[in-house]
Amino acid sequence: MIKILYIGRHAEILETVVRLLNVNEEWLGIGASTDEEALEMFSKYDFTLVLLGCGIEEESEHLLITAFRNLKPDIVIIQHYGGGSGLLRNEITSALEVG
Repeated sequence: MIKILYIGRHAEILETVVRLLNVNEEWLGIGASTDEEALEMFSKYDFTLVLLGCGIEEESEHLLITAFRNLKPDIVIIQHYGGGSGLLRNEITSALEVG
């Protein structure tokens, strides 16, 4: 099972992306809306991939990426700005092939 952490600041988008992630039976999508929640989830689960949604401030993004890489240097981290389930699936599969 591929565990994916989606971090997003907008509740409706977060809910939608997590729902889309969990449509794929091989993926477990978990969402977080705050830095604290994201860091807590990251320490709890062995994530393969982190998706950074829109609305995350540059300072928070830097803090999160640094923390994630310190805990798991090989973690795959990509930006996701929306675009529907097909784009999301392609972004993830491409990132996992490269990462």
